[in-house]
Amino acid sequence: MTPLTPHADPQAGAAVKAADRAHVFHSWSAQGLIDPLAVAGAEGAYFWDYDGNRYLDFTSGLVYTNIGYQHPKVVAAIQEQAGKLATFAPAFAVDVRSEAARLIAERTPGDLDKIFFTNGGAEAVENAIRMARLHTGRSKVLSAYRSYHGATSTAINLTGDPRRWASDTASAGVVHFWGPFAYRSPFYSADEAQECERALAHLEDTIAFEGPGTIAAIILESVPGTAGIMVPPPGYLAGVRELCDRYGIVFVLDEVMAGFGRTGAWFAVDHFDVVPDLLTFAKGVNSGYVPLGGVAISAEIAATFDKRPYPGGLTYSGHPLACAAAVATIELMEEEKVVEQAARLGERILGPGLRELAERHPSVGEVRGLGAFWALELVRDRETREPLVPYNATGEAGAPMAAFAAACKKNGLWPFVNMNRTHAVPACNITEAEAKEGLAALDAALSVADEHTTAA
Repeated sequence: MTPLTPHADPQAGAAVKAADRAHVFHSWSAQGLIDPLAVAGAEGAYFWDYDGNRYLDFTSGLVYTNIGYQHPKVVAAIQEQAGKLATFAPAFAVDVRSEAARLIAERTPGDLDKIFFTNGGAEAVENAIRMARLHTGRSKVLSAYRSYHGATSTAINLTGDPRRWASDTASAGVVHFWGPFAYRSPFYSADEAQECERALAHLEDTIAFEGPGTIAAIILESVPGTAGIMVPPPGYLAGVRELCDRYGIVFVLDEVMAGFGRTGAWFAVDHFDVVPDLLTFAKGVNSGYVPLGGVAISAEIAATFDKRPYPGGLTYSGHPLACAAAVATIELMEEEKVVEQAARLGERILGPGLRELAERHPSVGEVRGLGAFWALELVRDRETREPLVPYNATGEAGAPMAAFAAACKKNGLWPFVNMNRTHAVPACNITEAEAKEGLAALDAALSVADEHTTAA
């Protein structure tokens, strides 16, 4: 897909910006301190502003446009569905809703064959936890510190990163634990095998001290996303599965960000040969063209609600336009081999390219990832692994990362920056030439990050 040539129209851009600043309340932001870019259009892996500047999007929106922007097959499917049946209540059987559920269930692991639709990932997590609590009759839920599960009430309490702090009531029945992260191991591990062993021992101790009979669920991102794209060591997810089986705990895997091709597999858990009891999804299911999420439910948990009503629902559950977008997305991902393309992208271009950058830039402490899902850990000192900026840095303390991000944008790359990391998460069907364009822009921007290291 050839991106459209941006047409400069600064006056229109100024009007869009003025209306935004007058009326739009933005998420996660101090409203008076932000300056949102006015976007004029997008296509494929690119978007552009009203000044004629084009950016290669290495964020995929918020890691959800897995097939890129404005894919003609999905746009056409939404248009066709709007002409046929634009909306209908969730209590009815609707052909496109049934087909979306079938296509998703065919790709989920094991017997996760029932699909409860939501409007997005946070609602999927909310409902998965509700199902686990009702199924077990227990209340507590364990989740990892390095995690993000959404911004609704339960989901934000499950979240481990600092966005939780302002809304954490300490009364949601959530207990946090340390997941494996060999580069910054909380267990002083020497290698991945030891990290896996010690992380599982820590989790089992947490279960023991919290009381196994009080714990409804353990929720993990199969591969944590916003928290740093830490691919779990071999055996870890299988070990968690065994602990859940031993203590009658529901195992929930959050695939909202990692699912639908992002890691070079339909779901990230496919890399680890593990089947959860519940699996949450959103984002890549239809690349966010119309909001959609859901929970894939095992036969055992679904049976809990055969004769007992499930006390949950949403007005727009399985919205026909969203489901039409999902059907078209899944079908084109099969036809165009997008999952395989993401796997090749990671193996042949992004993985080797990012590691080569690490060899030349002292600011890169570690490269990690799978498929189209990568992170660069930026550091001040490779030997001590001191982060380039402090944890949750703001203002002047975060200036080195701000300078890095500005350098990316100057070179036509829109970066995903979080704390001391930049994530390389482009569309899964990005071309080899586009990926190399992104790597070249990262190369130039990392020279700016290098200026803030002890090697400078």
